[in-house]
Amino acid sequence: MKKLILATTALALSAGFALADGHAKTIRMGTEGAYPPYNFINDAGEVDGFERELGDELCARAELTCEWVTNEWDSIIPNLVSGNYDVIIAGMSITDERDEVIDFTQNYTQPDPSAYLAASADVDVSNGVIAAQTSTIQASFIAASGATLVEFATPEETVAAVKNGEADAVLADKSYLAPIAEEDGEVMLLEQEELIGGGVGMGLRESDGELREKFDAAIQSMKDDGSLNALIAKWEVGAQF
Repeated sequence: MKKLILATTALALSAGFALADGHAKTIRMGTEGAYPPYNFINDAGEVDGFERELGDELCARAELTCEWVTNEWDSIIPNLVSGNYDVIIAGMSITDERDEVIDFTQNYTQPDPSAYLAASADVDVSNGVIAAQTSTIQASFIAASGATLVEFATPEETVAAVKNGEADAVLADKSYLAPIAEEDGEVMLLEQEELIGGGVGMGLRESDGELREKFDAAIQSMKDDGSLNALIAKWEVGAQF
């Protein structure tokens, strides 16, 4: 099991998710902490980003006491199922394959276009070597195409593979790659994009239906009052609802 790192702060509210014995339960919010702007670790060593701000607000609206933990992406679903945390909120796209193992809330972002980052504009993404993070929708997309897939454990490694010549391009969420292209003169976004996945949602164990309903209601309330769209615009994580 990958080491879990407790965030240094927790959201403490007056009401909590009730256990059978009547005591409040702290809901552990599991994220990767390595995929800005969705989630990352800030200079203070705390979970930050769109999903930190969103998750704190959802916990407040659902009257839940929540704390944050981080877990590496490649074991994030198994460690949810085994009980190391209660919720995945980590830029995870809703897919039929994942839905066979865990449950999802309704989506809190629209499907984000996946973009290609390359060292030159003439890369043939249909037949080239394309990098993607392991167990992502982008990796599955490339595997089903005519391109050669090379997988890496972290998003940073996929970008490094392009820069050091291991891969012709990397396919990932555009909101993750666009700032890299703007800041790094060695790489650029290609014009071609892919629209895959059903938007991003919170993942929960199939046995936690009551908790899923609480978060579903909280997400819907943020959609209804426009606060979710405001967060999406603030963090630039895709189209608004």
